[in-house]
Amino acid sequence: MRPLRLDLAGFTAFRDATTVDFTDADFFALVGPTGSGKSSVLDAICFALYGTVPRWGGARGIANALAPSAVEARVRLVFESAGARYVATRVVRRDSRGNVKTGNAGLQLMPPGFDVTKLDTGMSPEDLGEVVAGTPAEMDEAVLEAVGLPYEQFTSCVLLPQGQFADFLHAKPATRQQILVNLLGLGVYEQVQKLATGRAGRADAALAAVDRMLDGLTGIDDEALAAATGRVEKMRELAGGVDAAVPELRAARTAATEAERALAALDADLAELDRIRPPRELAGIAEAVAVARTAATEASAAVAGAEEREEKLRGELAGAGDPAALKLLQQAHTERRKVAGEAATLAGALDSADADHAAAVAALDHARAAAQRAGAELEAARAAYQEAQTADRAAALRAHLHAGAPCPVCAQPVTEVPPLPAGSAVAAAKKAGEVARATADAAEKLVVERDRAARELERTLHQAHARHEQLTARLADLDSRLADSPGPAALREQLDLLTRLRRDLDAAGGAVRTAREAARRARAGVEVAEERLRGAWHAFDTARDRVARLGPPAADRAEITAAWAVLCDWAAEAGQRRRAERAEAATAVSGAHGTVDAVTERIAGLFTAAGLDPPAADVDPVRLAVVAVERAEAEHRRLVERREQARELTGQRAGHERESRVAKALAGHLRANNFERWLLAEALDMLVEGASRILRELTGGQYDLAHDKGEFFVVDHHDAGLRRAVRTLSGGETFQASLALALALSEQLAGLSTTTASLESIVLDEGFGTLDAATLETVAATLENLAARGDRMVGVVTHVPALAERIPVRFEVRKDARSSRVERTGR
Repeated sequence: MRPLRLDLAGFTAFRDATTVDFTDADFFALVGPTGSGKSSVLDAICFALYGTVPRWGGARGIANALAPSAVEARVRLVFESAGARYVATRVVRRDSRGNVKTGNAGLQLMPPGFDVTKLDTGMSPEDLGEVVAGTPAEMDEAVLEAVGLPYEQFTSCVLLPQGQFADFLHAKPATRQQILVNLLGLGVYEQVQKLATGRAGRADAALAAVDRMLDGLTGIDDEALAAATGRVEKMRELAGGVDAAVPELRAARTAATEAERALAALDADLAELDRIRPPRELAGIAEAVAVARTAATEASAAVAGAEEREEKLRGELAGAGDPAALKLLQQAHTERRKVAGEAATLAGALDSADADHAAAVAALDHARAAAQRAGAELEAARAAYQEAQTADRAAALRAHLHAGAPCPVCAQPVTEVPPLPAGSAVAAAKKAGEVARATADAAEKLVVERDRAARELERTLHQAHARHEQLTARLADLDSRLADSPGPAALREQLDLLTRLRRDLDAAGGAVRTAREAARRARAGVEVAEERLRGAWHAFDTARDRVARLGPPAADRAEITAAWAVLCDWAAEAGQRRRAERAEAATAVSGAHGTVDAVTERIAGLFTAAGLDPPAADVDPVRLAVVAVERAEAEHRRLVERREQARELTGQRAGHERESRVAKALAGHLRANNFERWLLAEALDMLVEGASRILRELTGGQYDLAHDKGEFFVVDHHDAGLRRAVRTLSGGETFQASLALALALSEQLAGLSTTTASLESIVLDEGFGTLDAATLETVAATLENLAARGDRMVGVVTHVPALAERIPVRFEVRKDARSSRVERTGR
């Protein structure tokens, strides 16, 4: 895998959109201050491919992908792998509840020769090529197929992050072996072994199935085939004999059927003739009809008489006058008497009301005059009270005055001080005022009461005058209505007459209804009697119609009894003739059945001779013989097919047996403890040999790298060739050994890979600060030699200026208060 271009936006320290162009950067360094975002560039490469970063602690740390206060992070990586060019994209978003999830992920195979610089023109995703994966779940398998390495192995062999540089060196043997399996593509042999094992299992299963089928194919030898052929011939002979006998059987059965039909016809005629019987009580039916018709005629005459009397009373009632109008006149006379009495009573009350009203008005005037006098006396008392108060105040001032002093009121000198009064007049004036106030209040109250009484009497007087006027008008109206009417006595006589006429009319109506009901019952009686007569004729016609085909005599419709007598006599004579004919028909039926039985026995003998059960009476022997032939022929065909199937299964069995032997042999050769183990041992030997060479260069010949039973150790030539476990190395020594292994993986095993898993690049994150100057020089020279070959991309992340200055392409990472930025410098 070789990165070509990396686009970031909102990712970790890169809040603003940033592009890192790795085109032609075969040997580069990422430099910048601590915390500027150098490692974030490698994180973005790893995240675009696998959706996580080693230092996040797994996929749950995806929230670390978002820049501070950012709601979306976008990463796009264009890379080459095994000659194909891909673009991987991942988008992370924070929702309204603060949850961070992958919003989009995809991997596309770009067209051959695609110019990466076109990405700056705003191309749509559809222009980038074939979609290989469109969801995070699909990305896992697609990236593994494109890169050839799972996440853990990618971060151990290609992208070596801080703190994990020595993972491959310290990995367990099983883990290291799996990495080599993926790098060398040796998994294909395991897949072939599994496929071969599966094919052997399927071949064994098919072989067992063929054996079971062959075990079930019994009774198919030549003797069984000859027996089946003979049975076919015998069934065909049976079918020929049955075909010859069946027409005779059909003719005999037809003759028997016709004889039975003739006998059944005679029996049916005799049954119909025996059923001809006259109905019971035939003689009383005509007499009942005559009696009912006479009663109906008399009832109709009674109805006509009752209706005539009812009509006469209706005319008399109509000429006697309108009872409603008479009742209205009677009510008007009653009302006039009532209104006249009320008017006379009201006239006397009006005179008394006028006198009471006049007296109330005079009392009101007298009360108002008394109130005016009381008011005047109250005002005089108020004035006297004020004068008494003024005198008291003046007397109070006078007690302190002497002649020649200024007056406190007018400020003039007092020439002479009058003598002080003997007592105060205020109390007497106040008492007189209270008496005057009580008198005035009583007078006002009396005025209000007499005014209320006068008003009430006036209102009553007005109401009485209005009611008197209404009664006078009503009397005039009633007198006008009763001007031409008879008196109350005459009206009562006319109403009594109308009552008697209506009572007589109701009685006449009841008589009409009674007569009509009697007439209805009489007509019903006629209908019943006539219905019985019609029933007698219907029974006659039905009996005659049943034997009409036998030619009965014509019926006389004048008298039902005579008609029945003629028909019964004829039926007795016809029955005697047909009983004689029936004996001959019975003899013919017996002879026909004997012929049918003889032919049936002959056909049954044919079936018995063929080894079959005779056919039942209701079964067609021809059809039964045809079925027997078809079954014999079907058994013969099945026997032939089973013999052919046995031949085919025998050939298949040989093929399955051969395929099982070959598949088992291949699976045995490809077991992990044979071929693959040998390949892994050879690959590990080559890896250790190359790493040991590089380690000798890095350590000045002090260390060689070796392995034993999957574990790495070093040989210290400065300590008499002492073998030391790699876990006993110091930090700088561990870096040297890990770098030697990483470079050996990139330099030597890439050419051995048989799949798309190829180490086309290696990126080292830090670790150079622990080296001394001489070792750093050796490391730098080694990296330069590796990059100079031109078939590998080599990248380092470093703080060491001496190392960075020797690398031709540098990506300087700077960070301000908002975002990190990357600038490419050098060649």
